[in-house]
Amino acid sequence: MAAVMCTSALLAGGTPQPAVAATDPTAATAARLDRIRGDESALRAFLQEMPKGADLHNHLSGAASTELLMGFAAHDGLCIEEGSLRAVRPPCAPGSRPASDAEHDQEFRRRIVRAWSMQDFVPGRETGHDHFFATFGKFEEATAGHTGRMLSEVADKAAEQHQFYLETMVSPDEDELAALVRTAGPDDSPARLLKTLSAGDGLRRLVEHTRKQTDRAMADFRTASRCNTSAPHAGCALPVRFITQVERSAPPAQVFAELLLGFELTRQDERFVSVNLVAPEDGTVALRDYDLHMRMLEYLHARYPATHITLHAGELAPGLVRPEDLRFHIRQAVLTGHAERIGHGVDARWEDDPEDLQRTLADRHVLVEVPLTSNDQILDVSGSRHPFAFYRAHHVPVALATDDEGVSRSDITTEYQRATTAYGLDYRTLKDLARTSLEYAFLPGRSLWTSRDGFTLVPECADDRPGERHPSAECARLLAASPKAQVEWRQEKAFAAFEGAAP
Repeated sequence: MAAVMCTSALLAGGTPQPAVAATDPTAATAARLDRIRGDESALRAFLQEMPKGADLHNHLSGAASTELLMGFAAHDGLCIEEGSLRAVRPPCAPGSRPASDAEHDQEFRRRIVRAWSMQDFVPGRETGHDHFFATFGKFEEATAGHTGRMLSEVADKAAEQHQFYLETMVSPDEDELAALVRTAGPDDSPARLLKTLSAGDGLRRLVEHTRKQTDRAMADFRTASRCNTSAPHAGCALPVRFITQVERSAPPAQVFAELLLGFELTRQDERFVSVNLVAPEDGTVALRDYDLHMRMLEYLHARYPATHITLHAGELAPGLVRPEDLRFHIRQAVLTGHAERIGHGVDARWEDDPEDLQRTLADRHVLVEVPLTSNDQILDVSGSRHPFAFYRAHHVPVALATDDEGVSRSDITTEYQRATTAYGLDYRTLKDLARTSLEYAFLPGRSLWTSRDGFTLVPECADDRPGERHPSAECARLLAASPKAQVEWRQEKAFAAFEGAAP
């Protein structure tokens, strides 16, 4: 057969192709990628259609598009301060104007887009770091009450780009939280704070309030995405879970209260799967209290051992902080903070004994969530300066992520394209990245794979073709019992379809 194929190719004037390309869909797809990797538009189209696992590092308000947030501002009658371009509640004071003016004033609209995102940003008087983080304060008021609508857009976008799971970070209600925090004094002892915050029914009421808010948000999401109609949006089929994000620049009592709420939510509500510390890691308070925050996490982990922890750590670079602040954040997040996943991890090569750190991460199977675009925009770290290849060379699991795709004006396809172009990744590596992102998702149930060191099917499904419509009885029982395996199986089905498509 191989000889006939080669002869036919020669008679047709073509170059003989390896027989494996005709019989192995993965090899054929890999060859297809190699042919088009120098064509930017063709590469984009290829990666757009390729299954891309999960987004595990996604801030909901920063992921929503600037245009959507501007629409909220206009609908809610908000005002825009002329100088700062910050959205504020009405009435519009001197020096501000209605957000709705942007609907007919294109120059005003462009100014808001540039202030609320990285659109057209050029470093100058303001760094990428400062502009990026300043956007949140400018559009924050516009996001109030719109969690469900934001989720609709973000989930649809992920599903349309062939992702199969989303973990997105959301913040607790600040007003309700403040009432609980007022019961605590300035004492930063985790044990004393836990005792104070757990006294009475304040924590119970806060958990109940957050769960009801989430119920409303999910109802809004389903309405916006038309999930109960005959024409549902793509995001309706996407499993979504929430991570409670904790403001690391806040006073210790508030940080602990937010952490405690996050841990309680994971215990009581399966929609919440983890906690994370957010805000600039180089901030004055964040640096000063870093060790304290890790000790808070260690204390709460002992009391809530089933709660998953993922932490922003190492979102730093030389020149942004003192050299001594680059030496320990990732290691301490893992060893003291019990992080199972690390967000960013950019300063890995500047930590004490970076080789030992890599061994620790690899041995403990700690995943690094890598948003290449925001690392470039915030820290000016990309290409060979970025530790992406360093992690992979030391067998540390990594997954590509979007971070704040609305602010970055990016998407998950862009992240895969940047990785492919900057690091020369082949198709099998991209496929492994997508599978790895689902493997390290905080979904319950057994994995479809025997271990995290490779992608060999579990014995129950060993005789099945991954993704086939009618798995064997044993495999079907595993899938029925495991939400994680179900999502992984959906992706394998998508890979089979993608690789079976004509080149």
